Amino acid sequence: MNNFGKIENYGWSDSEAESSHGYLGPALLRICKDIGAKNILDLGCGNGALTRVLSNAGFEITGCDADEKGIQLAKQASPEIEFRVASVYDDPNLMGNNNFDAVISAEVVEHLLLPRRLPKFAHAVLKKDGYLVITTPYHGYLKNLALSLLNKWDRHHDPLWDGGHIKFWSRPMLTQLLEGEGFAVKSFMGVGRLPYLWKSMILVAQKV
Repeated sequence: MNNFGKIENYGWSDSEAESSHGYLGPALLRICKDIGAKNILDLGCGNGALTRVLSNAGFEITGCDADEKGIQLAKQASPEIEFRVASVYDDPNLMGNNNFDAVISAEVVEHLLLPRRLPKFAHAVLKKDGYLVITTPYHGYLKNLALSLLNKWDRHHDPLWDGGHIKFWSRPMLTQLLEGEGFAVKSFMGVGRLPYLWKSMILVAQKV
């Protein structure tokens, strides 16, 4: 990592979807339809696989990521979609004069040393009353207890994963992050696995 934001190679080798897209994709599509979004920014799009899912569903979408290799793969797989090399640590004006209806950021905030920069960036590029839809691995009492009882914390934290998770979020802490940067949280859902053992959570927040 270079100056917090420049990740030279996160490890992308292709443009295929990750396993998490199986439970994140349908939920995000439903949310974007429910909030009436048309023009969307996929903030931290990685290799562009999820961006393609939203584009194929008819949304006008732009993807951006700090990883140049990921963006290269995304452009090769989907030349019809606009992809840019940009991170939450960059100037939001890099996205042009777009006032997005929604910003989606899937499984990004847990990787950030300075997580407040994500909602700050989103707030700057959203139109009035626009939405930030953010997903991150879920942590709550029952899941944390299960990890402890099964002695799975080393595997869960995976400190040997270069570029891996460095922040571990609960619903209250993620809510505090978003509300502190000019958003009002409107809804929450857990996705993947059994209730309260969810793999990830999704918060929908509106710019205020």
